[in-house]
Amino acid sequence: MKRLLGVAVLAVAVAVSGPAWAAETAKKTTKEMNLGGLRSATAVEARDLAGNWLKSVGKTDDATTKAFNTIWADEEAPVLGKVAETLSLGSEDAKKILAEANNAKASAPTEVPALIKDVKVNPFLRANLALAYAKALSDRRVYEEALEALKAVKVEQVVDPAQYLFAKAVAEHALIMKTEASDSIGRLLEDVSDSPERYSTCAALMLMDMAGWKDKDLGWIERKMGNIERRLDLSRGGKKTQEIERQVVARLDEIIKEMESGGGC
Repeated sequence: MKRLLGVAVLAVAVAVSGPAWAAETAKKTTKEMNLGGLRSATAVEARDLAGNWLKSVGKTDDATTKAFNTIWADEEAPVLGKVAETLSLGSEDAKKILAEANNAKASAPTEVPALIKDVKVNPFLRANLALAYAKALSDRRVYEEALEALKAVKVEQVVDPAQYLFAKAVAEHALIMKTEASDSIGRLLEDVSDSPERYSTCAALMLMDMAGWKDKDLGWIERKMGNIERRLDLSRGGKKTQEIERQVVARLDEIIKEMESGGGC
């Protein structure tokens, strides 16, 4: 109930006063809702975790240690970015996976790397690799594999829970998964004690957008067509895209028949 009330407050904030005022409302509402169950690792904590992992895989030579220190000396770089660089430093597989994910000219992946799905892999490596991988894919609008990667690990295992839940919500929203996106946003606001204000504002905007969604209306068709266009841009014109196209055509046929019979839109 508390989460749903907070979500409603955010949606109303956007509808009534717009994003600027909603940002402050979101900040206050998040503080009131938050249970403090999750928080991001500090730079010091993340460095210790990353350093311990690097030692556990036997990367203790002088060159690696120097590179590690250089990575973590950059105070402006985000913690997740520095963790991802450390993973690339200690694992050739992780380095390759992240390089491909960040390569905008590379073909979009059609499956999540086995390393991310392997439950026997070190949890620190697997969870934070999944998050960094998902973030990179999300930036390229490859939402299917980004979401699959996130679902392969637990939010409690990553150094940046807010980033995890926000990326998950963005992917779910883009894939028209209203219930799942609402749940991810609810947990972002309720459980994460240090979620950035920009996430709260964007979350409010997504909630407001989803509040107006109706099944199989013209907006539904527009969202489906947008998803088709995105998939075609990613060279994904296979069975999944064709199925979405069939859904759109079928609904358009229904609307035309309704109009012809005087039922309107």
